[in-house]
Amino acid sequence: MLPKWQTAIVKQIEQATPNTRKYWLELVDTTIFDFLPGQFITLDLPISEQRNKRWRSYSIASMPQENNIIELVIAKQKNGIGSVYIFDEIKVGDSLTLRGPQGHFVIPEMLNKDLFFICTGTGIAPFRSMLLYIEKHNLPHKNLYLIFGTRRQEDLLYKEEMIDLQNRISDFHYCPTLSREIWDGNMGYVHPIYETLCKNKQDATFMLCGWHAMIDEAKERIVNLGYEKKDIHMELYG
Repeated sequence: MLPKWQTAIVKQIEQATPNTRKYWLELVDTTIFDFLPGQFITLDLPISEQRNKRWRSYSIASMPQENNIIELVIAKQKNGIGSVYIFDEIKVGDSLTLRGPQGHFVIPEMLNKDLFFICTGTGIAPFRSMLLYIEKHNLPHKNLYLIFGTRRQEDLLYKEEMIDLQNRISDFHYCPTLSREIWDGNMGYVHPIYETLCKNKQDATFMLCGWHAMIDEAKERIVNLGYEKKDIHMELYG
């Protein structure tokens, strides 16, 4: 059964990168918005007369905190009617209609394998929620890798926070990579990073979040490394 639609108030908006903003929403009729790290909500935006064409889904970037406020991180797509409306029309204090939480893209029940979070762009959102939750609840785990691909340093969402988490969470490895800028870190796409880390084919679970092209290529490469399809979990954007 789907969650009911409810009203949220935009409490805060912050420019995160040149093309991305963070939005904090407060659920009006909910004291505690209960969700699992990795789940998403769906907004019903006034951009079409057809109901299903008004819906846009976004992963929750914050972790469950026993309150009624959630954080979203949204990129403006040049031809994206939904994101253009959100960027151009939505202001602090406005009301939004949303439904959630939904989705099965959540932390594995057993963290007894190396866990690879592989993402591009705002696909980092569910992984931020998961990492904050793992830290807060001190969940036992093996190696955690966040492999985050984007174009330039200015596009590295949550960069300082991830560096800080790397110092606070044991065996957490933050691996950003840039495809359009020379810097002193990883360069290119995400795929060579996990391929190098998995050259000995250790027990691992792979969680992929981002655009179709990245996920399709990652699925093929991971299987070619010798892993099973059941080792791969994904959340598609767009």
